Amino acid sequence: MQTGIAEKGDTLRLAYAQYLTIVKYKAFTQVTVRNPWDSTRVLHTYLLVDKRKPLPRVLPQGTVVRIPLERMLVYSAVHCGLFDELGMVEAVRGVCDLPYIRLEKIHQCVAEGKVTDVGSSMSPNIERVIALRPDGILLSPFENGSYGRIEKLGVPLIECADYMETSALGRAEWMRFYGMLIGKEYESDSLFTKVEYAYQALRHVADETEEKPVVLAELKQGSAWYVPGGKSVTGQMYADAGACYAFGTIAENGSVPLSFETVFDRARHADYWLIKYNQMHDKTYAELERDYRPYAGFDAFRKRRIYGCNTAKVLYYEETPFHPERLLKDLIAVFHPNLFPNYEMRYFTPLSE
Repeated sequence: MQTGIAEKGDTLRLAYAQYLTIVKYKAFTQVTVRNPWDSTRVLHTYLLVDKRKPLPRVLPQGTVVRIPLERMLVYSAVHCGLFDELGMVEAVRGVCDLPYIRLEKIHQCVAEGKVTDVGSSMSPNIERVIALRPDGILLSPFENGSYGRIEKLGVPLIECADYMETSALGRAEWMRFYGMLIGKEYESDSLFTKVEYAYQALRHVADETEEKPVVLAELKQGSAWYVPGGKSVTGQMYADAGACYAFGTIAENGSVPLSFETVFDRARHADYWLIKYNQMHDKTYAELERDYRPYAGFDAFRKRRIYGCNTAKVLYYEETPFHPERLLKDLIAVFHPNLFPNYEMRYFTPLSE
């Protein structure tokens, strides 16, 4: 495309998202995604142009996306759920990793032949993708990663880097971009405003608490215990929920592998312990001790203050990226049970014996 846009665009104010910039011009909207692994570089630039209008003769450099998208191939269940909430699940015409998608509407549409299952996101069936004729492919980028033959189809690749944001509201704010893609800008803006208000109101409630209990997270995996870094979304949410995270001083925004001895030394006396797992039945204290006997040495184990989230039964990964306020309320209810005495937790429940 030619360069040299003379008109001045209006930059959309994004309060939390660090890797997203949106500038509106008269004939198109420019969306810039910064590289999460090198913030001095641009990962991708998109030029959103209304498909009902002629393509402008002069456009800056970038990938043209004719919106609204109506035949999307979506790699992630998280984004399928958002499009369903925005009332446009019918725009999802292809999916990857169907066994991991818990949205009943998607499975029904696959059974009816309205949605195509293109197989694994690591190696999608290229013939099915071509037959699908998608007008946009939404996928998650990885550092120095490539997308194989998908890149050569001439279909806009929407790199969904929202999962790399370092705050809960930063990730949720990406719904404003995704809403633009499907012609639901007003609805997505309205939804985000509600999410933001609810989250900040809950955070304010937690801020007023004097007691800040210490929290430990996750379980040992093989030889390492991967703990969320202090700058991760999880680490920051513990702080927003009025807790003191045992590994909050680790200045990382991802997970950090530690030895069991290091975790035990630092978090042995933690007041609460939150775990996530995926299995048919809910974990118990007896099972946890069978899994790894030294777990019983933590104060949270002895005092029966472990809360589990069984992701095989609840929509934790599907809901919380764009509804962090739901998770925050759960966390506050764990750390400060007197604040919401009649609240029924959505994701976490106390472990039984």
